[in-house]
Amino acid sequence: MDTLSYKTVSANEATVVKEWVVIDATDQVLGRLASRVARILRGKHKPSFTPHVDCGDNVIIINATKVRLTGNKLTDRVYVRHTGYPGGQRFATPKELLTRKPLAVVEHAIKGMLPKNKLGAEMFRNLYVYEGAEHPHQAQQPKVINLNEI
Repeated sequence: MDTLSYKTVSANEATVVKEWVVIDATDQVLGRLASRVARILRGKHKPSFTPHVDCGDNVIIINATKVRLTGNKLTDRVYVRHTGYPGGQRFATPKELLTRKPLAVVEHAIKGMLPKNKLGAEMFRNLYVYEGAEHPHQAQQPKVINLNEI
């Protein structure tokens, strides 16, 4: 047999179909929410997944401030950043971050689960996080996804 009866199809920017999805973060556990959203952003839920192409969907997260952290993570977990100056190491707990920058906790968790390269940064741009139930993307006709059913 000289020919194969099947071919491996690799997705590219022209063949990728990107959809818009809405996810409600109310009472969702942060880590589970982040891993499932990162999977959708990456495109691993599609049969045409290709690792080196951005084939994921655009994700809109609403009610991000109502996300849930289990155990003592609200006070015991520590986010570390550096200002760039000598002695500029700063520490913050999720409780402090939720009061100062309410969306940063969700964005940080999702960004940590994406690839650490240019493609991961491009995928992160497809994420839209909002505090309330309203979002300005009604024109894209996003479909609502329930993460508990995935």
